[in-house]
Formats: sequence, C-alpha cells, structure tokens
Amino acid sequence: MSTIQTLALLAKAYAENLLALFLALPIYQKLSIIVFLPFVYNILYQLLYSLRKDRVPLVFHWIPWFGSAVPFGMQPYEFFADCQSKYGDVFAFVLLGKVMTVYLGPKGHEFILNAKITDVSAEDAYTHLTTPIFGKGVIYDCPNSRLMEQKKFVKGSLTREAFKTYVPKIREEILSYFKDSQNFRVGEKDHGVVNVMESQPEITIFTASRSLLGDEMRTKFDASFAGLYADLDKGFTPINFVFPNLPLPLYWKRDEAQRKIAGTYKDFITKRRANNDIEDRDLIDTLMKNSTYKDGVKMTDQEISNLLIGVLMGGQHTSAATSAWFLLHLAERPDLQDEIYEEIQRVAGDEEVTYEMFQNMPLVNNVIKETLRMHMPLHSIFRKVINPLSVPGTSYVVPRGHHVLVSPGFSHTNEAYFPQAETFNPHRWDDDFKYNNNNGNTGADTVDYGFGSVSKGVSSPYLPFGGGRHRCIGEQFAYVQLSTLLTTFVKTMKWRFPEGHHVPPVDYQSMVTLPTDPAEIVWELRK
Repeated sequence: MSTIQTLALLAKAYAENLLALFLALPIYQKLSIIVFLPFVYNILYQLLYSLRKDRVPLVFHWIPWFGSAVPFGMQPYEFFADCQSKYGDVFAFVLLGKVMTVYLGPKGHEFILNAKITDVSAEDAYTHLTTPIFGKGVIYDCPNSRLMEQKKFVKGSLTREAFKTYVPKIREEILSYFKDSQNFRVGEKDHGVVNVMESQPEITIFTASRSLLGDEMRTKFDASFAGLYADLDKGFTPINFVFPNLPLPLYWKRDEAQRKIAGTYKDFITKRRANNDIEDRDLIDTLMKNSTYKDGVKMTDQEISNLLIGVLMGGQHTSAATSAWFLLHLAERPDLQDEIYEEIQRVAGDEEVTYEMFQNMPLVNNVIKETLRMHMPLHSIFRKVINPLSVPGTSYVVPRGHHVLVSPGFSHTNEAYFPQAETFNPHRWDDDFKYNNNNGNTGADTVDYGFGSVSKGVSSPYLPFGGGRHRCIGEQFAYVQLSTLLTTFVKTMKWRFPEGHHVPPVDYQSMVTLPTDPAEIVWELRK
C-alpha cells in the first residue's frame, strides 16, 4: 500500500471517528457546534488571509457571510473613512459573501474606472440586478461592445439642437405639474407644503418622457404609468443586488411593471412601423432608424423597448435625487434663491429661459454642480474581477472572482479635496464655470469607446457621472433638465423649511443617495 493510500485511509478513519463523536453528543451540544463552527471558520479564514503579502488588508468582521454589510449599508462614507484611517486607501471587506476591494481617492478612480475590459467587468457585477428591470439584450445584459454601440444609438437624441427643443417642453411639463398635481395645485393655492420625495420623481419622469419620447408617448404617462416606474425603481435595492429573484410581492411588482412598460413601448413602435411613421421627432424614431450594430445585426423591437426603459431609468435616478437635494439645500438659503432669480432676470429679462441662456447662468450651473458634489447619486461603483488585477505600486493582487469598488462620492465630500466639504457652497465653482465645453470633458486627452469622445483621465476627485467606458452619456441632458427645473422653480415660487426643520440626512437604504423621507418644504408663489 502506498503512502498516499495509507494517509487517505487514516484521514477517512479520523473523519469517521469525529462524526461518531459528534453524533453521540447531546442535542444542545450539536446545535452549539453547528452554530459556532462557521464563526470559528470565519476567524481562521481572516487569520490566514492576513498572513498573505499579496492580499490587501481585510477589514475584520465577526459575522460570517454578512461581513461588514451593516456599517457599509448604513453609512458607507463613514465606514470608508474609518477603514482608511486603519488601513490606508486600499483595503477589502466582505459584503454578503463577496470580497470587495476598495481603492479610495483619485488614484482609485484611475485604477478601477480605467481598468482594462479584459480584467474587470461591469456586466458581471450588475447584470443580475439590472436585467430584471431593463430587460434582456440591453445595458449589462449584452457584451460590452454591444453596450457601447447602444450608447452611440441613444446619443443621436442628445445633441445641442435637440436640447434647444427640450427646454420649452420640460418647462411646460413643470408648470402643468404645478397646476394639476395634488402636491401643488397652483391656481387654487398660492402656498402649501410638498414632500420633494413625492414631487421630484414624478416631475422627472414626466419631463424626461415628454422631451425624449415625444408628445404622443407622454400622453400615456399618467400617474398610474409613473407608478409602474416607481415599482421598477424599487428593484434598485441592496436586497435585489444580492437576491435578484425572490418569491416576494416587491419582485412580482417589479417584473409586472417591466412587462407593462416594455409592452407599451413595443406596441407604440409596432404602430409606427405599420404606418411607416418614422421621422426625427424623438428617441423612439432615432432608435427605429439607427439601431443596427457594426456586424449587421439589428436590435429587435423588444430590445429597443427595453433600452428605452434603461434610458429613462438612468436619468430618473440622477435628476430626481439631485433636484430633491437642491430644493432642500436652497430651502435653507433664501439668499441663494434670490441670487438665482436675479441671474435669471439679468439674462432672460421678461423672456422665457432658453437653452442658449443657460450658458450665461453660472450660478444655476454651479448649484447643480455643488449638489452633485455633496450627493453623488451612487455612493459606490462595482466591477467584478475576471483576471487577477495587480494594484500599482504594491505587492497586492486582487484575485479573479473578487469585486473592486470605487467611490467618487467619498472624494467629493472629503476635506482633502474640497475645503468645508459639508457646506453647501455653489460659489466654490465660480472659477471653473465651463458649461457644455467639449461634452463635459476638461482635458484634451480623450478616448472613444464607441459612443463618442470622452475624457480619458479619471484621476479627478470630482466624477459625478463616473468615468471611462461606462461614463454616463446623459450628463448634458441631465444639466438641461435640472437647469430647467431649477430656473422654473425659482421663477415661480420661493420655499423654506417648516419651522424647526433642516436638510434631512441621507438615506442609504436604497442604491441611490436619497433624502430621508419625509423631506418637506413650504412653498409660496413669487409675487
């Protein structure tokens, strides 16, 4: 008998003896071992991990699998700051069974957002979360090359000429909302109280649908249709990220909303095709005319419908959250409201504000910019590592199957980069006002990933729309929509907080940094 066979027999006998001893124990002792064994394994795993010189420091945690989910989920920026003080800019933590390697600061932005597509994958990180919401064949449910081309298709409706037509449509929608919504009822009332976490998601979806999808599709966006988008929006939660398909009412509503919205879009597309009614009116026409990939494959009508959901949902998060936050911050700053009003009057006079006028309204632009600094909609951006990834300047290697995490929002609110970071101060950007320059790029060094040139460098501490190949293509549309929202609010009304209220804390329970509900302001018509 060989040595290996002998060792195998001894190991088998030892295991059988351990099992026999376990089975002979009283039931309470068995339960104790079953409960505490994972904790023992967890401690031993972390001890062995800490001995490896090729692994980044691991944040210690007591509870197996859950890891640091509670502190990260409750206060991510405080969690990052605490870990940074102990381990430096690079560290790892366990999040619901996944090992997340964090690299904070501008060097981390460069390391992760500009990592090679052969080394990290956004698709593998997000598809289980986004596919049930957007649908099959689009965004992260397709190869990255397909996504880059889809972004290029969409950009056909995000031109300056298109923006000029969007501004009056967006303003008209906002004024109609002021008049008709139960949140305001302007005309019947000249003052009232509104929860911005109810008003802004509705205004955002109505204005986006009117401008991007056209007048005819907008007629379908009543309160019930907006409610379907709200059901979809609830799919962007941490539990959906970890468990994308549970037999729960929340998931059933999400799936039903996706089917109904996509079905509505598809029926609309079918009708236009049947009537040969394809012009250049909106994003739907754009995609019907131009959605053929370089290899000759055409997007199906179902995929176009799914992509329309993705486009509106992407903007919904950013603009709804950002507009809610700037309304709340300005509720504490009546002086800034008056200053914005004076800027509008100086530029527009008695005329309606146009797209071209925004170029001469630095304070409007800087209020949005400062809001995005303090409240970047996504506090964390993930990628899944598909090839071992070396951390520059260290001996660390992030192994395949782990995730990397970058947090531009942490830099946005860090005193090292923005003095008095917790203070809402739009004037900090006065010297940097470059609205609409070079598609939002600040440097000449650009790269085209397939959807147009964007800034190649991502080492800036300020990246509210991400960077690299997954940079948001809706940045300029967001500024158009938000600028129109802000100027229309300021021209129409003044607002403040109810007595004793202040800017609410951030609610991190969602995947988006939202104000804690209820977030109410008191408004009155401007005389």
